[in-house]
Amino acid sequence: MNDSKLFVFLICLLAQFFLSFSASDLVNSFESVPDLEKSMYMAIDGYPCVRLLNLSGEIGCSNPGRANIIAPVTRFKTENKLAEPSALLVSVDQFEDLFARLSIDADFSRHVVGVLVESGSQLQNGLKGFSPDKKFPQAEFAPYQSGKFEWNPTGSGLMWKAYNFPVFLLSNSSTLALQEIALRNEKRKKSSTVDVADFDLVMQTTKSGTRDSESCLREQTCLPLGGYSVWSALPPIIASSSKKAKPMILTVASMDAASLFRDASIGADSPISGLISLLAVVDALSRVDGLGDLDKQLVFAVFTGEAWGYLGSRRFLLELDQHSDAVSGLDLALIEMVLEIGSVGKGFTQDDNTFFAHSTKESATNGTLSALKDALGSLKTRSIKISRASKSNPGLPPSSLMSFLKKNPETSGVVLEDFDAAFTNKFYHSHLDDLSNINSSAIVAAASIVARSLYILASDKKEIKNSVLNTININASLVEELLGCLLSCEPGFTCELVNRYIAPSTSCPSHYVGVVLGEPSSQPYLGNVGDVSRFVWNFLADKTAIPSKNMSSTCPKGCSGNGEMCVKAETDGKGVCVISTTRYVPAYSTRLKYESETWEVLPHNSSDAMGEADPVWTESNWDTIRLRVYTVQDTGFDLLVLLLGITVTVMSYIIIVISKAFITKALKRD
Repeated sequence: MNDSKLFVFLICLLAQFFLSFSASDLVNSFESVPDLEKSMYMAIDGYPCVRLLNLSGEIGCSNPGRANIIAPVTRFKTENKLAEPSALLVSVDQFEDLFARLSIDADFSRHVVGVLVESGSQLQNGLKGFSPDKKFPQAEFAPYQSGKFEWNPTGSGLMWKAYNFPVFLLSNSSTLALQEIALRNEKRKKSSTVDVADFDLVMQTTKSGTRDSESCLREQTCLPLGGYSVWSALPPIIASSSKKAKPMILTVASMDAASLFRDASIGADSPISGLISLLAVVDALSRVDGLGDLDKQLVFAVFTGEAWGYLGSRRFLLELDQHSDAVSGLDLALIEMVLEIGSVGKGFTQDDNTFFAHSTKESATNGTLSALKDALGSLKTRSIKISRASKSNPGLPPSSLMSFLKKNPETSGVVLEDFDAAFTNKFYHSHLDDLSNINSSAIVAAASIVARSLYILASDKKEIKNSVLNTININASLVEELLGCLLSCEPGFTCELVNRYIAPSTSCPSHYVGVVLGEPSSQPYLGNVGDVSRFVWNFLADKTAIPSKNMSSTCPKGCSGNGEMCVKAETDGKGVCVISTTRYVPAYSTRLKYESETWEVLPHNSSDAMGEADPVWTESNWDTIRLRVYTVQDTGFDLLVLLLGITVTVMSYIIIVISKAFITKALKRD
């Protein structure tokens, strides 16, 4: 009796010990379900390629259905032969080779269910070029027939195609993690486990089958690409002034870039170098006395949506036609000439440091070219040159000025660029067009030339002493600060300059145009306006302003005087009342109408020269975009474990039955 009781007691004691030990271990390791999930899954940082639509179809990337895609991570090699669905890890220098093979090898492409792109910044200097845009970007909008001309020789056109599998650009840290995982998978060919990528990239257009802009807008599964452009006058235009309106000189730049990867649209050279140059020009001219006494009015405009059918410039011209509140104070008939600051960040990468002036027509722009050369002469430097673009070029390069020329073929305009017949930027509209791709000295030089040129042009051919021009100087420190704020995550939008004006929603800048939220308005709800647009608005409003007479006015409600507005209100909730002519202009397709909280595609208007070519770009709605990696067991191994589990269960049952019979017999004997 004593031996039997002791046996049972020991079994119970051991069971209780192991159970308590296991429970204690689990409690210490996982305090919550998220803790358990973190131990199982590795979250991967990256930038997705998303689904975009137009009137004729779709481009970009998405999972083919509603379910997540799960596949082993495999390193892409040119000789790859895939036997199972795989998520390919590819370097930037092999990216185009991969997609070329996908287009010709049906068996290979059938097994590719996802693509992971290494960040590739370390390969940038060795690359001949990487541009997913076309060789003639937006050729359909050009005011001349020469669509085969190659402004962008490195262009592959990859960003304009549709892919029914997810494509992610990895961050630097995630690139290292995935390289290690791919190597581990290569070494595990006989192992029972494998590391897989789990792609959650589901577009709502996939669910409803709305495969073009018109149908997805009707079903409300997408939103139009667009945002808010900004324009400002220096000095301010006082609407009630009895003075006769002056002829206007309009200086423009763009603030949006494109890329295959939505939130990795940096656009350092194209077009943000031009934007930074324009902001530096406004800053320099704002410190010059007597601008109000000049013969012409200076106006500055920064457009968004230019990478997607020149949305900003085209909408700006339509608003001028309609005399809307967004352009109150402007008159298209008074715009005498347009000077566009294009890509100027690589102006010092050539031996002779030359900027090129691309003009609408020679006779109309001779005055502008002369002003540019006079401005350069006043700088007294032999290291910088201004040259007229080659006459063999078919016309203007891709630029906002094309919209003005389409509107009025007699427009007098010049685009200042860092190239002549082909882009010097070999990373045009790619994630590699980053801060390392430009030279701040080139931006300062371009801004210096433009600022002095504008003063010369606004003086209307009056003789100007070099002593006056020498007072117009670009703040090189401001340019450096803008580069850090607008083109780098450190400091990014957390920089002092940006935080002086707005409370940004993110720290890392991206210059993707985004989508139009809510009803377009000249006085939009600021929550629907992107960080860059809000910063540009506040910066221009501040720099072009004259102080308000009533300095004690509460801001913004107290800014009720003629031409008064509130700047810097986001930073402390108070702001400052100033007199400035700075406006938001909605930027979206001229073939769209917002009514009753829905978007409608309008028929082509014959008076809209570019409307027929307008693709009406939209972005599919999506809930979450996630990428993670985890380890799974091989199916064969799972079956083996199942069989072993069943065997252990059966053996345990037999042992229990035998033990029970033995114990019962022993108890009866006692």
